Parts: sequence; C-alpha cells; structure tokens
Amino acid sequence: MRRAVETDQAPRPIGPYSQAIDTGNLVFCAGQIGLDPATGKLVEGGATAEAEQAIRNLTAVLAAVGLTLADVVKTTLFLVDLKDGPELSATYGAHFPQPYPARSTVQVAALPAGARVEVEAIAVRR
Repeated sequence: MRRAVETDQAPRPIGPYSQAIDTGNLVFCAGQIGLDPATGKLVEGGATAEAEQAIRNLTAVLAAVGLTLADVVKTTLFLVDLKDGPELSATYGAHFPQPYPARSTVQVAALPAGARVEVEAIAVRR
C-alpha cells in the first residue's frame, strides 16, 4: 500500500510532492514550514512562530491519517541558523510527548518561501 495524504488543514504542497505518504505501518511526512494554510503565507514572528505553525501543520497532516505527534518516531529539523536551535528545542519539547522522537537538526542555506524552520517526520502506526 502506498497512498498520498492530503488535507486542507495544512498548506498545499508548493511543488511536485505529497503532504505525506501512508504505507500502512509508516507515514512519511514532507517537511512543513510555517505557512498559514488559510493564507498560504509565512507566519510573522520569527523562527519560534514559524516552528509553532510548522508543528501545527504537521499535526494536521498526521490527523488526516488518524495519527498524532505521539506516533512520530523520527524528525528532521532544518534551520537557516543553528543559533535558533535552543529556542526551537523548547518549542519542539512543548509539543512532542516523551519519549521524544529520534531527531536530526541541520543548518541549511535557505528554505522555501523564506522560512527559517522546516520540520519533517516519520510516524508509525502502533
């Protein structure tokens, strides 16, 4: 089984990709940035506000397949500036339940739409 996941509760893809792919046991979520799904624009307020919105978007994608952040086993955070890392870790920790997913954090030169943060995830059905 390989099914594309689509919800209007998260931003529509801005390229040729799916919001997520559901394989039955695993759900591979595309990276989410801080786009407001209603306006399609990046939220204001800097990296923390963008991270909050990105996690809300990820939550909406997971909800479309009956999952939650508690089902996430691996995340990757893409940051334009690693100096935002400690602040974003606090935001991340406030949303993801323990035990926290395995996580990688990488600094990138740029992200789509001028975003400062992107959150990608893999979730598992229990």
